[in-house]
Amino acid sequence: MTVEKRNQRKVLEGWVLSDRMDKTRSVRILRRFRHALYEKVMTRYTKVYAHDEKNESHQGDRVQIMSIRPMSKLKRWRVVRVLEKAKIAAVALKGDAS
Repeated sequence: MTVEKRNQRKVLEGWVLSDRMDKTRSVRILRRFRHALYEKVMTRYTKVYAHDEKNESHQGDRVQIMSIRPMSKLKRWRVVRVLEKAKIAAVALKGDAS
């Protein structure tokens, strides 16, 4: 029995922008780099769609995503785990309890 070795997959971190879709999250990825000519630190954002099988992440959460095979027209990422829950959502939940 031979075991196939998979290629390394890209793993990135980002923030969940939207959790309105079922099993799909819109994730904003931050990218910082130094400009080649002016050497100013540039900030760019990218929005990607990620698959979240158990609907565990919610808006504002910081998540780790991994590249996967295409699941739909736009979905090419999967939520691996939630790194940090949204602070605003936690405050809102506490306000409802009291």
